Amino acid sequence: MWYAVAAYVGLVAVTSLVSFAAYGFDKRRAATGGRRVPERTLLLLAFAGGWPGSIAAQQRFRHKTRKVPFLAAFWVVVVLHVGLVGAAAYALFGGGAAR
Repeated sequence: MWYAVAAYVGLVAVTSLVSFAAYGFDKRRAATGGRRVPERTLLLLAFAGGWPGSIAAQQRFRHKTRKVPFLAAFWVVVVLHVGLVGAAAYALFGGGAAR
């Protein structure tokens, strides 16, 4: 069962790095007028486990921090991700209290 925890931690690490890089790339493109990373892509990366990297990138690059509709969607995605992971952990580990 602990392999599931290790796999999840690995998934979060990789998707966080990808998400961080995507925010940096989008910020650079925003400044130079190039083709941007779609907000949907940023939200999907966050949902896939990259939300810690997204939060770090938002603060580091000061990007997507004032756009209220995006931030609202972002935090809904984070809550959904945490809720799904919590439900999966409960299903896998049985709540832990009974063991």
